[in-house]
Amino acid sequence: MKLSMKSDYALRALLTLVEHYGGEPLSIRELAARNDIPKRYLEQIMLDLKGKGWVKSLPGRDGGFLLALPPTEITMGQVIRHFDEVLAPISCVSANKYEPCTQEPVCRFRRVLLQVRNLTARLLDNSTLAKVFSGQPVEREEVFFQGFMGGAGI
Repeated sequence: MKLSMKSDYALRALLTLVEHYGGEPLSIRELAARNDIPKRYLEQIMLDLKGKGWVKSLPGRDGGFLLALPPTEITMGQVIRHFDEVLAPISCVSANKYEPCTQEPVCRFRRVLLQVRNLTARLLDNSTLAKVFSGQPVEREEVFFQGFMGGAGI
């Protein structure tokens, strides 16, 4: 699974709104600047998030965006599925974008990729915005942990 730019930007903006949950609305300009997102692109994403009922907007000079739901009620899985549609690494193990493969009856590695899909879905569906926000940012050393460095492409 590779996260799309839209999902990435949507999650950045949503987590910034979690940080300000219960406070004043944030302008699109401020959301864009804080998250290094092109303003025009973020406007489209915020309209999409508003359409899903996850954010609301307030008009006017002091207006902006707020979360429309508590951060405990929105998950990363919901957001990623909305923008990317799938969590499966290959289409022959996707529930909603399934495409048959001629090798299905004999494929052995497909089972592993089905497990990857299931574990990924479970993790993302249990990761509410509140839980994610309460966590710590990833340290550079964690990304380059030597135990995983033997696998090129990680």
